[in-house]
Amino acid sequence: MALQWAILTWVVAAEAAVVLLLTFPFFPRFLKSQLVSLTSLVLQPAASLLFFAAFQLLDLYWKNEHRLMCTSDICTSEERTRYEKSMFKAQRNAILCASACLLYWCIYRICNYHKEIKELEAAEKRLKEN
Repeated sequence: MALQWAILTWVVAAEAAVVLLLTFPFFPRFLKSQLVSLTSLVLQPAASLLFFAAFQLLDLYWKNEHRLMCTSDICTSEERTRYEKSMFKAQRNAILCASACLLYWCIYRICNYHKEIKELEAAEKRLKEN
């Protein structure tokens, strides 16, 4: 079960790095345009990440609904500690899934903005030539 969370963690880290590179103001323009075109090619196959994260969120929800509650005095301190630890892990994983979806959307919008800016610059150049 930990492998899927490790993969999702690495994907979120890669998405965060791409967002930083795309939004870094002093990044050379040529490299940024190349990175935008490469990222745009990867975006469509990477959309499966959204379904994976949604499935993981549903799994977390189901496990939370069917988890044994340890809130009474009958529970030992060890059981209570294990329950709290599992709740913290579930919350961390939910944040991880949400951030994966949010970063994917940010990358998608940033790439679209760069494409629109490039098209507008080309249109402006054509108008100046005429």
